[in-house]
Amino acid sequence: MSAVTLTTKRTGSRRYSRGSYYWYIIPGLIAFVAVIGYPLFRNVQTSFTSWNGYGPQKYVGFRNYERLMHDQSFWISFFHAAEFIAAMSLIPTVLGLIFGALIFDFISPYFGQGWTTFFRASLFMPQIIPITAISILWSWLLSPNTGVFNTMLKSVGISNPPNWLGNDHTVIFAMSIMLVWIQIGYTVTIFITGMSRIDPALQEAAQLDGARWWQRFRSITISQLAPEISIVVLTTTVAAVKIFAPIQIMTSGGPGNATYVPSFYSYFNFFTTQKVGYGSAISTVLTVILSIIAVGMFKFQNSRGVDL
Repeated sequence: MSAVTLTTKRTGSRRYSRGSYYWYIIPGLIAFVAVIGYPLFRNVQTSFTSWNGYGPQKYVGFRNYERLMHDQSFWISFFHAAEFIAAMSLIPTVLGLIFGALIFDFISPYFGQGWTTFFRASLFMPQIIPITAISILWSWLLSPNTGVFNTMLKSVGISNPPNWLGNDHTVIFAMSIMLVWIQIGYTVTIFITGMSRIDPALQEAAQLDGARWWQRFRSITISQLAPEISIVVLTTTVAAVKIFAPIQIMTSGGPGNATYVPSFYSYFNFFTTQKVGYGSAISTVLTVILSIIAVGMFKFQNSRGVDL
């Protein structure tokens, strides 16, 4: 058999082998189209109609989107989402870096793996508890009459403690505390995992040069954790923008519109006011904004040479 024939057969075999891998994409592609692609297409299509959820749809063009531009509640909901970004992304990222470094650099070497596992599991526990259960628990903790927080405040002499979830001046703060508590375990776990891949020689060399822990943390740990920080900021920011369940369970957007967020406002128009077309327009805008945030952050990371 000639060399040309062998080369041709090997090339054809490689092409067949490479092409056979594409068959494994089909189940996932079908699931994506069925679960995400088609519903998204129908949502965008519905956003150009006036519809109450049953009966014929009336095409209205861009009227729903024009209305959004002048809807104060819509813009307020995005302002609240920006506030929740601090509670679900910025603060947990900073605290996760500090707590993760303390656990990795002090608790693990001096107290052993058992205590390290205990602290990591304790901090991560809110991530595995259903959000419905967490929301109900915190509603009880923040109850104005029988809640733990107000009971403690009364015990130290504060006779008129705040109604945390019933006052538009305190509700965002109260829910932000809960969201920080939920998210910090996720950030700590990611950062400790990232710290385990940092070359110990870097820390040892800096320590020999007289660098203190805080200096090593700033100069080595944070810079080496750039990929993990990027992933954490991206995922928590997206989660903050599309937050829904705690709002629905704990405040229902109230008091007034003090905790309106885009996902809840879309839900409110879908099922309460039965303005399905308008609710679809809100969902479509939210999808576009989340996509822009994700793409923008990926481009920023790539421009800084962060390999995800």
